[in-house]
Amino acid sequence: MIRYNKLFPIFGFVAGILFSALLFLSSGEKALTESFTELTQRIITIKPNKDLFFAGEPVPLNEDTRERLDRELSVNAYWQSATLLNLKMAHKHFPVIERILKENGIPDDFKYAAIAESGLRNVTSSASAKGYWQFMKIAATEMGLEINDEIDERMNLEKSTLAACGYIKQLYNRFGSWTNAAGAYNVGPTIYRKSIEEQKETDYYNLNVNEETSRYVFRIIAIKEILSHPESYGFFVGDDDRYFPYPKFKEVIVSESINNLADFAHTNGITYRMLKYYNPWLISGKLTVAPGKSYSIKIPEV
Repeated sequence: MIRYNKLFPIFGFVAGILFSALLFLSSGEKALTESFTELTQRIITIKPNKDLFFAGEPVPLNEDTRERLDRELSVNAYWQSATLLNLKMAHKHFPVIERILKENGIPDDFKYAAIAESGLRNVTSSASAKGYWQFMKIAATEMGLEINDEIDERMNLEKSTLAACGYIKQLYNRFGSWTNAAGAYNVGPTIYRKSIEEQKETDYYNLNVNEETSRYVFRIIAIKEILSHPESYGFFVGDDDRYFPYPKFKEVIVSESINNLADFAHTNGITYRMLKYYNPWLISGKLTVAPGKSYSIKIPEV
């Protein structure tokens, strides 16, 4: 066992290094460093705002909902690696997502649902949901996304976001509010409808649902709160630290099959890796194009 009196010299040594470093910092750098040193205390004392909204709809705060929101704020504020990456990825993906949401009449707050779903990455869940919006295969195909051995449009940011807009709009029309639409997006409309009918409730915040769905909207709200005010939660990410937005692309319309995508990439002046980086929906080494069909492949402009 390590005794406390043996730790005191170590603490003193570390404190001395920190103090010496502060002496050489500019006033702005000192303020930034001091903010980091106060991070723990400041996060602990943060309380949910009484005037929180999701998609323009007020979030009722009572003993239950306050605890649920505080949990998600605490988890995401302390899960620093994930939140830092979310801040960086948002700078890259949000301009595309925001435009599509706006064009389709979906509240801007749903862009934070994409973070809650996937961290803005093309991940695969244990239930085989895939892509930025975590579509299951059946729901994806119902919303017009193509999935086969060579293509998975759940991994196409624009097309999957457009499909998510259509799906969210369906859920809104069915359940009467954007908050309910978000809850149903997470658990599925059949189970959500059954919960409403059995419990004789009409509002997400009053439903007793599984833990994942119970946390879902609060997770979105917490992510929105932290990404909207990162410095208040101890996150300081400069513009140079964020991931670059997408470059300008030229779109190559492909109406004939490509037997070797590596050759196609090199012919268009990029590597195979970068072809897949900008077109992650191409999941094979070739692309078969059916008669009368065509695909748009993005090639970054030099």
